Parts: sequence; C-alpha cells; structure tokens
Amino acid sequence: MKIALIGYGRMGKAIHTLATQKGHTVTCTIDNPKEWNQMEKPLGLMADVAIEFSTPETATENLFRCLEEKIPVVCGTTGWLEHLEEISKAYKQEQGTLVWAPNFSPGVNLFFSLNQWLAQQMEAFPQYQTSLEEIHHTGKLDKPSGTAIHLAEQLIQAHKGLQAWKEAEAALEETGTIPITSERIEHVTGIHTVSWESEIDQITIRHTAKNRSGFALGAILAAEWIVEQKKRGVYPFNKVLFNTL
Repeated sequence: MKIALIGYGRMGKAIHTLATQKGHTVTCTIDNPKEWNQMEKPLGLMADVAIEFSTPETATENLFRCLEEKIPVVCGTTGWLEHLEEISKAYKQEQGTLVWAPNFSPGVNLFFSLNQWLAQQMEAFPQYQTSLEEIHHTGKLDKPSGTAIHLAEQLIQAHKGLQAWKEAEAALEETGTIPITSERIEHVTGIHTVSWESEIDQITIRHTAKNRSGFALGAILAAEWIVEQKKRGVYPFNKVLFNTL
C-alpha cells in the first residue's frame, strides 16, 4: 500500500515508522499548506490513500484538497468536527472516501464502548454526578481534546439526565452539565478519565496511552480497509474497527 502522509509531526513520524514495519511505502509527506503546490502530480496518482494528522486550522482545507486530488483519506486530526457535516456532504457528492475518528486507538474505541454502556447503567442512579478529565502533552493544541468531547457527547446521548458539557471553569456545578477538566503536561501522550461520584463512593474508568503506537496502528488499519474495500462515502472508524458496516 502506498501512503501519502499529510502532517509530519510526532504522529506522522509514528505512522511512517509503523507503516514501513508493516511493509507499506510512504510515497510523500506534506507538512504545511505550501507543500501541496510543490507536488509534481496529484496525490491520487502518487499514493493509494492519504493519512491526515495535521492541525485543527489546516485539517478542513487538507480534506477538501484530498477530495480535489481524488485520493481517499484517513483523518485523525481533532478540533475540526464542526465542519464534519459540510465535509461529509462534499465527499458524498463527489464520491470521495473518508474515514474519520476523534481517536484512532483501538483501545480508546473499546473505552468508548465501555463509557456508553456505563452511562446507560448509571441513568438508574441519579445520586451520581459525572465529570471528565483529559491530560495531554503541551503540544496538544485543542482543548478539550476531541476524545474528551466525544466521551461527553456519548454520555449525553446515553443518559437522559445529562444535557450538555462545559469546560470545568464554566460548568459551576450546573445540573445536567458535564464538567471537563483539561491539563497540558509535557511528555503525557494522553489520559482520559470518566468519573461518577456520589456521597458514598466513586466509580472511575480511565484510558492511558503509553505512546503513539495505538493511534498509528488504528490509522493504518483504516487505510488498509479503504484500499481493500474500495468503498465510497464517509465512515466513522469505530464502524470499520468493529466491522459493523
């Protein structure tokens, strides 16, 4: 499989290393918008699939550019999902292919399933209040993380007593509002914690990423799925991972 990497920071390099170990070839890298115009030919003629891990500010433009250059794409950047509806409409109209996720780690996607199940059970116990905490390295630009926002949205969907989420400073113990605390600490890959607390005890579930290998693995699995299945459309990664399409 030939891969174009869009975004060549820590994640891009981790994907490059793992892709090579798995026998794939990285044919080109794009690390800033100017480099698009330096390519000798469209990405669709240079690679089978693109994997995009850039920044919230550049992700949307990169996705539109991939659509123009007729290359299917795996997008792991967070902080752009307010544009997902617009992007999805364009990809469906032009018969492009996009697999996206707030987090490509297979372990985190299992954590998502656990979070949803627990929220459904906790609906019967209104004495418990829930909260979220996410900790990442200092290079993580968006806050709260896309993973934390997805966890909060899962809670709201699964638990009728929860209506919204806010950053912890703004939540002020509002009924039905999930406070999210964000911290940035050097060398922390990613920690997400969901807590349910009452006056008598606390229930906590947590995912801790030890390194970036899980994110890289998930992105490559998604890219392999795109190349093998040759499907058109927009797909969330969890549907690909758990084979529910």
